[in-house]
Amino acid sequence: MGSGGAGGRFDLPEADAFSRTYWDAAAEGRLLVRRCGACGRAHHYPREFCPHCWSEDVRWEQASGRATLYTWSVVHRNDLPPFGERVPYVAAVVDLVEGPRMMTEVVECAAADLRVGMEVEAVFREAGEFRVPVFRVRVPQ
Repeated sequence: MGSGGAGGRFDLPEADAFSRTYWDAAAEGRLLVRRCGACGRAHHYPREFCPHCWSEDVRWEQASGRATLYTWSVVHRNDLPPFGERVPYVAAVVDLVEGPRMMTEVVECAAADLRVGMEVEAVFREAGEFRVPVFRVRVPQ
């Protein structure tokens, strides 16, 4: 995450040569994970090696965007810009169907309606020149 250098905002990613693929996909509304060719496990946040077996045989893979809610907390105070204008908001951890656990935010749902294990789906929020993945409750189709 950013250090607040871009106009004093602390929610902006710092894209580099490696993470640019991730952020370009997010700009198109696609969530990517990395999958290891050696052990077959997916991981998130993206790294250049597998955190499970340490192999460097990892590749980008488009995730489904589907997950289940693992845990959450309602943030009532955050003095870092622009979070203060968003409070209260729901900081959460979700389990992607591909396997990795991901820190995120749940949007478009009252905190009182959240339940562990509920199905959520990725949507993307504008953040400066980036789009970042957040999750909302999944409506069965």
